[in-house]
Formats: sequence, structure tokens, C-alpha cells
Amino acid sequence: MSITGQTTPPRNIPQHVAIIMDGNGRWAKKRGLPRLAGHKAGTENLRRIIKACADFGVKYLTIYAFSTENWGRPRDEVDGLMRIVEDVIERELIELNEQDVQLRHLGKLDQLSPNLQRKVLYAVEKTRNNKRLVLNIAFNYGGRDEIVHAFRQMLLDGVKEDEVTPEMVSRYLYTAGTPDPDLIIRTSGELRISNFLIWQAAYSEWYVTPTYWPDFGREELRKALDEYANRDRRYGKVAASEYEETHV
Repeated sequence: MSITGQTTPPRNIPQHVAIIMDGNGRWAKKRGLPRLAGHKAGTENLRRIIKACADFGVKYLTIYAFSTENWGRPRDEVDGLMRIVEDVIERELIELNEQDVQLRHLGKLDQLSPNLQRKVLYAVEKTRNNKRLVLNIAFNYGGRDEIVHAFRQMLLDGVKEDEVTPEMVSRYLYTAGTPDPDLIIRTSGELRISNFLIWQAAYSEWYVTPTYWPDFGREELRKALDEYANRDRRYGKVAASEYEETHV
């Protein structure tokens, strides 16, 4: 049962939901707390959203945890974020594995500490056969960097010019094997893509809410899913009803 008392799941559930988890710092500032307190609160909220997505029947959840541009933040904040990630892996891995959640990493590992790299790789391997929900964690990730990486790999593999297709490019992205996101949610009200899933988001539906990420709970997620259910996804085409009207 949802916190609104509704027993039925949202209709027309998107297979893949991606979230730009924005507003942790502003959430903390509003409460007179340091920015890292906001990041910790955001991490706690992630547990609730993972559970809600699994309950609602979402099969893939991608979260934007740390971008390639985030290295430009103050050193103490970056170090604090790295510690939070390590703590989360240590605390949550057993439960996520028991809940049949599969973890995948999107992005590069080489800039992370050797210890954090080992923990990420271990978590991915430990959960690789889980099937209830695939959780893609975009950490040290950037959309442009991902596309450059894909084309470099294609060149190294000797892919010929006439072999390059959208399907081929998708197979070289970090998200290979994952369907493109049906719905992308951005919290905190900002109207930017922020270098997130640039290729994959070509025909995604977007939902922006002014709610800061730490306050984006199960009820807010349901609102986003309900909004998605009312959208008419056309993929660049004309809806059948409109086509009929113009040809009467």
C-alpha cells in the first residue's frame, strides 16, 4: 500500500526510470546544515526510492550520483562524498542483494581510490545475477565522456564506417544491455540535462519537480509515475487520432 492509502499500483509503469538527484545542498542550507548533511540525507532517501520502484514494478532505475564535472567542487565536499559512497556500499549491499537488486556502475573507475574501486567491482559482481530491479549508479559519469569513450572503443575494435548505426553505438555505451529510459525525473526544479544520458534520453519523457531530493519520497515518485501514465509518447510520429482527423 502506498502512503496515500492506495492499494493499486500506478498504471502504465515505465520500464526504466532515471533520476537526477538534485537539491541536497540547498536542502541542507535551508536547515542551517553543512552540505554533506544534505548528501547524507539524500543517500537515506535513495533507500526509500529503490524500494518504491521495486514495489511499483519498475525494472531499471538509473541514478545520477556523481558527474565528471563534480570533481570541480570543494575538496572537502568531494572527499566527503567518496566516504559516503564507501559507507553506503558497506551498509546496504547485503540488503540490496537480499532484495534481488542488481547493481551496475556507469562511468569510469580510474579516478576513484583503489579501495573504492574494489568495493564497487565487488558489489557489481556480488549482485550480477539478481533480477527484481537493476540499479544503475552513474558515478564519475558524463554523457559526453560516455559517447567519446564509445567511439574510441569502436575505432579500437575496427568498426567500419558502414557498420556504424544507432544500435551499434548503443552497444558501446556504459548502458549497453539496458533499455533507454522511459522517464527521467529531475528534483529541485532545475531545467537542465546536466550531461546525463545524452544519447539514451533522445525520446524520454521528463518530469521536473521543485522538491529537493531528500524530500522526494514514495508519494512524490507516484506523482511522477501518474504524470507519465498520462503522457502520449509519439517518438517523433503523429498520434493515430491526429492522423485520422487530418485525413477525414
